[in-house]
Amino acid sequence: MKSSPLKKAFTLLEMTVVIMVLLTLMGTGLYVSNQYGNWQLARSASEELRSVYSAQRMFLADNPTATVSSITPEKIIPYLTNRQSALPTVESLDGTMLGIKVSVIPPVIDDGSDTGYDPSNSTTDSLWDVGK
Repeated sequence: MKSSPLKKAFTLLEMTVVIMVLLTLMGTGLYVSNQYGNWQLARSASEELRSVYSAQRMFLADNPTATVSSITPEKIIPYLTNRQSALPTVESLDGTMLGIKVSVIPPVIDDGSDTGYDPSNSTTDSLWDVGK
């Protein structure tokens, strides 16, 4: 009597577990990728705000009698780095382009509200704001 060798194979349960693990890893990767994209938008916005903040300070140093509320984009554009010809704009999380309010220090992203656009809800994290 000959014994047949046992064939090793995956059971349906084992394959289901492997598929579920792979789907979980893919879902986690997509979530992390989306959050990284949001972080990149926030860092870009804060860099633009720092550039405007620096231009504001240089303008006020050259014009010591000027008030912050009297600053307009036309007045600080010559003080922007890289000889920019217009005030920079930033992209929000939903893809709309927003301007920068220059009549306050530090500058804020202008979304029509008094506090400015900052989905991080923190003024000290340097994301979507100049930070402290």
